[in-house]
Amino acid sequence: MEYTIIATSTFGLEKVVANELKALGYEDLTIENGKVMFKGDEMDIVTCNMWLRTADRVLIRMAEFKAESFEDLFQGTLAVEWGDLIPITGFMHIVGKSIKSKLHSVPDCQSIVKKAVVESMKRKYRRDLFSEDGAEYKIEVAILKDIVTLTVDTTGPGLHKRGYRGLAGDAPLKETLAAAMVLLSKWEPSRTLADPLCGSGTIAIEAAMIGRNIAPGINRSFVSEQWEIIPKDLWEDIRKYANEAINDKEFKILASDINGSVLKTAKENAEKAGVGENVVFQKLDIKDFSSKKKYGFIITNPPYGERLGEASEVEALYEDMGVVYKSLNEWSFFAITSHLGFQKLFGEKAHKNRKLYNGRLLCYYYQYFSEEPKKEKRQEDKESKSEDIWK
Repeated sequence: MEYTIIATSTFGLEKVVANELKALGYEDLTIENGKVMFKGDEMDIVTCNMWLRTADRVLIRMAEFKAESFEDLFQGTLAVEWGDLIPITGFMHIVGKSIKSKLHSVPDCQSIVKKAVVESMKRKYRRDLFSEDGAEYKIEVAILKDIVTLTVDTTGPGLHKRGYRGLAGDAPLKETLAAAMVLLSKWEPSRTLADPLCGSGTIAIEAAMIGRNIAPGINRSFVSEQWEIIPKDLWEDIRKYANEAINDKEFKILASDINGSVLKTAKENAEKAGVGENVVFQKLDIKDFSSKKKYGFIITNPPYGERLGEASEVEALYEDMGVVYKSLNEWSFFAITSHLGFQKLFGEKAHKNRKLYNGRLLCYYYQYFSEEPKKEKRQEDKESKSEDIWK
């Protein structure tokens, strides 16, 4: 069956998600704020949940229509053949949101939609009562300027829940955003990569998973795995393919932090993610970070100084980061922060910056690019492996 599939994203990452979809072979994409839409079937639902690194969720759009009254909302919802997706035992969980719309009471909208979905189910199954003790079907009614979009979530817990991260630091970076930072940098495993403020290791781990071609959803489950419309063997086939697609590339990512206890957690996370051999952890102050290698990458998520009393420490840290950057030989540098004075403290204007949201916090992704090494130079660097990869 063909569906309109929506891959949702954090604002600012829509094109990154679209590029991922194109790499997976999808065309005719429609990009809007916070989402990318395309046509697909059950296999595409499974594939996108398994492989998308930067999307938040994969939804099925069931309907879109204008509603200025509860009757409009009821009739628009009733027109959908919900029974084609939801079985007789399906648990119909309704959530909602309303922005700049006449129908502003979200609880009332949820109630109206639930009644209309049940009436549609009655029409399909010719019965009045439903046990709702089966698989979950989370239906969202989203109303923006009186336009209603009805979707069903195929993911369950957000796609950033890879399954490898237990405890995180004080300000954890979502896995999806970390993966986006790596993809935007254009890093590849032939180049040295370091995160000298690694915290729980998310950036390094996501980069290693990209380098090894490990599907981000390979070690987790999805709510639609329990759905009748998606055969169990389809999930098994996609997982089997994902396991076979993992490569054995040999590369090392450097992850360091001054906090020894958080490094222990980072190491555990890397092992759970299957990249323990690809990430080298070390307790190190960023002021002491150095390397004789050329054309390396630093990708990092430093503290932002949002907490009371942290501002002066963070500003000193940014100055230290600038000193380290200038000491490195033709490295590229990428940092995300909400601190508007970053460039001045760092001591150099970014070649490019991009608005991104870390949770609800507006940040900028500052990007400093070096020249790309020639092919023969890359091979030379690859062959001259030092015993101490930190040098």
